[in-house]
Amino acid sequence: MDENIRSRLQIPTDRLDALNAILLNSDLKVISDFFDIVAKYGTPEEINRKAEEARQLPALLAQVRKSKPEFLKDLEWLARQRDQGAFITVADYRRKVLGDKADTIEFNDDIAVTLEVSAGQYFPWVITAAKKAIEEGSLMPGRFIRVRKMKEQELDGDLPAFAAAMQIIGASYVETLDTKGTDGSNVHLGGPETITGYFGGIGQPNDYALKWLDEFLYYYTKYGVREVLNINPGTVTLGYMLYQIGVDINFKISVFMGNDNPYAALWTLIGAKLFSREDGSTPLIGFNWGNSANNQTLEITAEFRKELGLEDMVRFEHHITETWKSIVRQPYNRRQELLELAGHVANISAKHEGGDPETDQGRDHPSDILDYFRDKEEVIASGDWENLERNFMDKYDATNNTAWALTINGLSFIAARNLHK
Repeated sequence: MDENIRSRLQIPTDRLDALNAILLNSDLKVISDFFDIVAKYGTPEEINRKAEEARQLPALLAQVRKSKPEFLKDLEWLARQRDQGAFITVADYRRKVLGDKADTIEFNDDIAVTLEVSAGQYFPWVITAAKKAIEEGSLMPGRFIRVRKMKEQELDGDLPAFAAAMQIIGASYVETLDTKGTDGSNVHLGGPETITGYFGGIGQPNDYALKWLDEFLYYYTKYGVREVLNINPGTVTLGYMLYQIGVDINFKISVFMGNDNPYAALWTLIGAKLFSREDGSTPLIGFNWGNSANNQTLEITAEFRKELGLEDMVRFEHHITETWKSIVRQPYNRRQELLELAGHVANISAKHEGGDPETDQGRDHPSDILDYFRDKEEVIASGDWENLERNFMDKYDATNNTAWALTINGLSFIAARNLHK
């Protein structure tokens, strides 16, 4: 391509001046409404201080003691097992998979794949998984995604218990806020079964973007919840703005945003770079690829992610498995593609939203994305509590199958850091 033509892509600096004129205009409602919500919680410094205090393990345990004291015994057991070294080490796991050959392989931990499971709806499932990990020498994931209703889990004590468990085991986690457009706010959404919203997206329509901001700050300051799912361009922008003024939050962008080609990803990462701080950091911690993305999509995007200085900050969260029902055509398993990618593309997480298809399809109650939207009381009343836990444990097993396959191929993984040294 002629360099004179290529140069036409350059964005003049006065375009940035025009953008700043909007962001700094106190007369514009779109900006002043943002600051009105933030002011409810204090200055950015005060907001961060509240979140840091709420995030401390003793503070979370005090919340558990107040709302669900019976969970304390499980948390104490989990911490005790961690301290006693009950979980398999990474070195021992590699020897378990490879035998003596493990000592001759140089694993590149700089491009390790994060083991991710979704959705970890209920705290007791963490304990079930931990017991299995100890019993069979398997791995607790390094990252958990949650899609449970926030108010419901706040009321029954699950929210602080889960947050405390993640601190104990050394895993990151993501919450999904209630302001996500499935509660009737989107007039074109008949419920989760019409989640595409008739091409309007799942979304947060109209004033819901500000309600999302308000909800985020509530859980950030009260429970120290730092990282949430983001599904709408408006709330992505609000997340960038919040971080830019000094509030130390993170978010990851959902599969529903449709990052399914390098140009969509380029737009996503341009936004992250545009709103990055002086130190280069961004609140965008990662994004889920659309299920139609392939290895070339990620490889091309990895090139400019690195050029933008975002390789270590923005994780590619790639679905390896999906729920058997209500989301994709089955069978769906991208494990082999991951193995071809993981040796040269950094900062990937392998997300397991379903069990391996050959297992999942044979269950009396196969995994279903619509189960995420059910009330806990209804799940129990229907007799599906054990079924949903079985679905989660199938996802746990699928995560471990990926860890095994990575290890067989001399590739590194990230499991729960405090358990698997």
